[in-house]
Amino acid sequence: MSAAAKGDNLAIRIRGLVNGFGGKIIHDHLDLDVIRGEVLGVVGGSGTGKSVLMRSIVGLMRPMEGEIEVFGQRTSELNAEQLRALQLRWGVHFQEGALFSSMTVAQNIQVPLRKYTNMSSELMDQIAAMKIALVGLPEDAGAKYPSELSGGMKKRAGLARALALDPELLFLDEPTAGLDPISATHFDELVRDLQKSLNLTVFLVTHDIDTLRAVTDRIAVLVGQKIKVGTIKTLIHDTHPWIQEYFSGARGRAALES
Repeated sequence: MSAAAKGDNLAIRIRGLVNGFGGKIIHDHLDLDVIRGEVLGVVGGSGTGKSVLMRSIVGLMRPMEGEIEVFGQRTSELNAEQLRALQLRWGVHFQEGALFSSMTVAQNIQVPLRKYTNMSSELMDQIAAMKIALVGLPEDAGAKYPSELSGGMKKRAGLARALALDPELLFLDEPTAGLDPISATHFDELVRDLQKSLNLTVFLVTHDIDTLRAVTDRIAVLVGQKIKVGTIKTLIHDTHPWIQEYFSGARGRAALES
């Protein structure tokens, strides 16, 4: 039995997932395993439902069919208290950071602490400061508002909030979108360093082949309502036209040869 098939080694297990809108099927009975401790990259063309897949797992969308298990718990069968306990075990970094503009960086980081814990304001301040340092932001960033931050700093602030509750599982939705190449490279390095030091499982939605090369252990490719999973070395030999173009096109070759 492969490691991916052993249920006790899985962070996420998906079977028969169907998602759709307005009569159009986006995911047609997808199966996917995410192994504990790995970085799984999720890629696909426009409209293949990369973010939809992530939102289904974290409970922001209800699938039409299928089963989703996170850490061995079937999410559709959990009551409110059980779901709340499970949500404490993951953090989510949405595209653009999704920071509240009326709050400082420190206050943004404290949002999940206020929602899920009863800790004192003093302790929340200390945790916010720790997370700010963890993601490589300067100490004075905590008192700043999102409008005062660069694009890269906003991404790091969003990541600090996603890590506020010390999660085991981290969801990242297009984390390097809109960043210049240098900032994107630094963010990729940060994610990989944090994954190793905190022993995180990372579910990473991206379109950036440089990020895939730098960060991921395996890649799930959404194509034609289905999903194909492998490493870069195996997927470059796949015969599906989109996968061939993605990995063997000019940009793909440049990234993989660098």
